[in-house]
Amino acid sequence: MRRLVTALATAALVVGLTPAAQAAPPPVPLRVATYNIHAGIGADDVFDLDRTAAAIAETGADVVALQEADQHWDSRSEYRAVVDELGQRLGMHARFAPIYSLEPAEPGQPRREYGTAVLSRYPIAEFTNHELTRLSTQDPEAGPQPMPGFAEVVVRARGALVHVYSTHLDYRPEPDVRATQVAETLDIMDGDGAQIMLGDFNAEPDAPEIAPLWTQLRDAFAVAGAGDGRTYPVAEPEKRIDYAAVSDEVDVRTASVPDTDLAATASDHRPVVVDVAVPHG
Repeated sequence: MRRLVTALATAALVVGLTPAAQAAPPPVPLRVATYNIHAGIGADDVFDLDRTAAAIAETGADVVALQEADQHWDSRSEYRAVVDELGQRLGMHARFAPIYSLEPAEPGQPRREYGTAVLSRYPIAEFTNHELTRLSTQDPEAGPQPMPGFAEVVVRARGALVHVYSTHLDYRPEPDVRATQVAETLDIMDGDGAQIMLGDFNAEPDAPEIAPLWTQLRDAFAVAGAGDGRTYPVAEPEKRIDYAAVSDEVDVRTASVPDTDLAATASDHRPVVVDVAVPHG
């Protein structure tokens, strides 16, 4: 009889709970990183894809956004498919978003491409190569114009769907193009769900042109960063220009810039590594 009363009391408590309280799963931990890989060329000006892959692996990231990524681009990266090779070496899904896609040097060869990319240990459900206003480095006479190279993937991570973006904002001292790119970025990211934008912004945290980002997103390093977060130049960083920016749905746990031999030699930037938790669904 006592067992029956206990069982009935337990059932009554469970019935009294809301469905969300009964079934809400815990958030999904995720480690993300952003890394301007300088086409696989290190601080010694030597192209070494083994070293680049090792530097990425060292971060332990589940999802990595890459900038300055080559696919058969030119002799600096030996005309190799850098993004594809990194994905294969690291056992990660790869998506490449070319900014430039040019005719090959010789007929029958792959197109020469350069842009941003995302590598993911988890399946990629969707991929989009968005346009932002850019000044072309291949046609100096051309003015600002819409060009691709703003990568978006939807990562399916253990029941969570996460929108991850890889961006590379304009590098020139004048901020006008970056300001336009920021406005366009916010329009593209104006949606629901967990969003993480990773990239080389070419601007320091107090730069006015990136200030609008912080009205819609949070600077992960400002939330939970350890150290000063500086990433460039690689040997003795003086500037914080590489970022993880997250939507309100993303809980930032830690953020850091690695201080290892690989991080200090494998590119001209250091990576930024961020641990987050994202909701299911």
